[in-house]
Amino acid sequence: MKTERSLHQAVTHLNIADPFTAEAYAGLQAIKLGIRLGVNKLTVLGDSKTVIKKCQSLFMDKSVIGAIITDTQSLKKGFQEIEFIFVPKEQNFYAHTIAKESLRSGESFYLEKEIPETVWRTVENLWPYRPD
Repeated sequence: MKTERSLHQAVTHLNIADPFTAEAYAGLQAIKLGIRLGVNKLTVLGDSKTVIKKCQSLFMDKSVIGAIITDTQSLKKGFQEIEFIFVPKEQNFYAHTIAKESLRSGESFYLEKEIPETVWRTVENLWPYRPD
């Protein structure tokens, strides 16, 4: 039996047209990471209500991101439990800081229960104490 883990992944991609598409692709990448790691339960957080609703839906999506959503929906079957949760961008600060650091360094990586020191330094400029 697999235990619950907190995972973060930063993947750099070229040729993504807009933030809306990037958010949809990030959800797909989260699911692929969960499959590779063999987790049974997955929670995907995102700050686009539209993308989260499309991922939750059981219907075929015909929008610009339809192919990404279709791939996401087809991979959901690989989990005993999967949920997609909207979180406002302000509450998703770490994810955005990690993404910016990945873009700056040009490196792709994933994290398990750790946040890189460069992200901590960026956060410390805004907050004097590390959050729990």
